[in-house]
Amino acid sequence: MNTRTLGPVVSSAHLADGSFPEISELEFGLIIAANAFNRWVVRAMTAAGQPELSALEVLVLHTVRHRDRPKTLAGICLVLNVEDTHTVNYAVKKLVQAGLVETGRQAKEKTVMATEAGRQACTRYREIRERLLLEAVLDHGLDPKAVSHVAAVLRMMSGQYDQAARAATVL
Repeated sequence: MNTRTLGPVVSSAHLADGSFPEISELEFGLIIAANAFNRWVVRAMTAAGQPELSALEVLVLHTVRHRDRPKTLAGICLVLNVEDTHTVNYAVKKLVQAGLVETGRQAKEKTVMATEAGRQACTRYREIRERLLLEAVLDHGLDPKAVSHVAAVLRMMSGQYDQAARAATVL
């Protein structure tokens, strides 16, 4: 059956009744992809030996591990597009308690850096990711350029949602 005869696949038909129903289709894709991605990062990190971490904590750990340079709380929030800094601060505290990151100081700012245990957890995660996720994706024959294009569209849309969110605050 052709899905186009049924209309776009959405979770909220009342939102798809507007002028650009494909955005509702994109939003439904974002919802299910975000939930699947969060579930994946938690389970992959559990398989890597760190079973007590939330999705945000795993993402913070990978961000802190990036290029093995100290990160500030503001920098982590900026990279992950997290507005509520207290959630990232809590994640850092939990990662410190787990021995995966350590804090320091750079001028007046607190910094966060991965410990050896944190780097090892990220390495194990990467190995699991290669074996369980990337091999399966490659088997589907996805074109790397198409994946890169989708990533660019998602980054552009995040800017559109951020701008719309700012506009909504003044209504």
